[in-house]
Amino acid sequence: MRCIVHLCVGTELRIKYRSRVLTVTTANVNGLRAAARKGFVEWLAGTSADVLCLQEVRAEPAQLPDAVREPEGWHVLHAPAAAKGRAGVSLYTRREPDRVRVGFGSAEFDASGRYVEADLPGVTVASLYLPSGEVGTERQDEKIRFMEEFLGYLKGLRERAAADGREVVVCGDWNIAHQEADLKNWRGNRKSSGFLPEEREWLGRVLGEGAGYVDVMRALHPGVEGPYTWWSYRGRAFDNDTGWRIDLQVATPGLAGKAVKGLVERAATHEERWSDHAPVTVVYDL
Repeated sequence: MRCIVHLCVGTELRIKYRSRVLTVTTANVNGLRAAARKGFVEWLAGTSADVLCLQEVRAEPAQLPDAVREPEGWHVLHAPAAAKGRAGVSLYTRREPDRVRVGFGSAEFDASGRYVEADLPGVTVASLYLPSGEVGTERQDEKIRFMEEFLGYLKGLRERAAADGREVVVCGDWNIAHQEADLKNWRGNRKSSGFLPEEREWLGRVLGEGAGYVDVMRALHPGVEGPYTWWSYRGRAFDNDTGWRIDLQVATPGLAGKAVKGLVERAATHEERWSDHAPVTVVYDL
C-alpha cells in the first residue's frame, strides 16, 4: 500500500496522507517453474502490485528458482499440494502479513494446495484454486464437495471480517463462468464443467444474498463480453479471443466499492504468454 507524500515547508517536514492505494493481481501460472522460464520472472520484476495471488503453482518451494521462491521485496507464502505436481497456491505481499492461514478448515481439502489467506491492515486477501472438474467423473464430484464446504467458509469469513472491521477479497481461478458474457462459446459449453447450471447457481449464491460478495471485475465492466482470462492452447483460441472469464477477484461490498480500475493483463501475442491464463489486476482506492 502506498500512502505517504512528503512536503517540505521551511525546515518543517510535514506528512500528508492521500488515500491508500492497494493493487491486487491474481494469476494462474499453469506451473510456476515453466512460467518462470517463459517470462514470469520479468513480469514479476515489473509489476506494481502490492499483493500477488498465484494458482496452479505445481511445485514444492525447494523446486522453485530463487527468483520466484523468495524474490527480493516480497513476503511469500507457498502452499503446495500433498499430491506432487498438482494444484498449489501462493501469496506474495509487499508488506509482511499480520496473520496467514493455509486451508479453510477442511479435512478433505486443506492439504490439496487450493487455498491460502493473509491478513493485511484492514484487508484479508486470499488465493483460491477451485477444482476444475470433469463431467461424469470423480473430479466433478470432488469439485461439488469443495464448493459445498467452501461456501460455508466464505460466509463465516465475511461475518468475522465485518465484526473486526475488515474487508475481504478472494482472488483466483474459480473455474466457473458465471454468465453467458463470461465465455465466448457459451452455447457449446452448456453441458461442460465450468458452465453447468448447478455451478453457475452456486457462484450466484457466493455473489448474491447467500454469501454477499461482489464480482469486482464484472462490477467495473458491466454489460460487456469478458474480459476473458483463460484461452485454450488448442487452435487459435487466444488469437480469436475465444476465452473464458474464470479468474476473479471476489470481494466484500465495502472493498468492491473502492475498486477504481480493473484490467486483464493479456499478452500482446500468443508467443509472449507465460501461462494459458492472464493476470487480473484491480486497483483499490482505500
